[in-house]
Amino acid sequence: MNLFAELENLRPALLRFAFLQLRQQSAAEDAVQETLLAVLEKPDAFQGNSSLRTYVTGILKFKVIDHLRSLQREQPLTPLDDEHEADVIDSLFLQNGHTVQMPNAWRTPDSELEQQDFFRIMEMCLEKLPEKTARVFLMREWLDITSEEICQDLGLSSSNLWVLLYRARLRLRECLDLHWFGNRS
Repeated sequence: MNLFAELENLRPALLRFAFLQLRQQSAAEDAVQETLLAVLEKPDAFQGNSSLRTYVTGILKFKVIDHLRSLQREQPLTPLDDEHEADVIDSLFLQNGHTVQMPNAWRTPDSELEQQDFFRIMEMCLEKLPEKTARVFLMREWLDITSEEICQDLGLSSSNLWVLLYRARLRLRECLDLHWFGNRS
């Protein structure tokens, strides 16, 4: 089967996944279209290290996250007449001129940088894991793929999957203790 036909077969499952996350049919369709377009534009990027479904679902997950982030940044304004606009503005302030609600605290650049550093260390720790162990961990914990799907895709028994996940968590905890939390026990 060619890539286009395989993607067409995956489309309904991708749409269900996107709709569950976005709760809007048009937004889900847009995310799926962007995902399929990304795969078709760079077909050589899929190296076959995982199933096509896993690969495409991973791309879709990031498209959904991008969409959700853009919704948080862009709050649509409703057009108001001048009288109603004055009422809305007045409702934001108390009689003494202070705001009704304090603005949210700004994020601190230090904590943002620290979070980026953490994920850099986490990525380094993942790279130290055996390839199959890291792959299973990422599929289960970051892509939220069910255990049954992972077992089917990789030809694992459920007990083998749980052993791999257990080992991954132990080794990641050890690596993060050493390189991030500074516990050199």
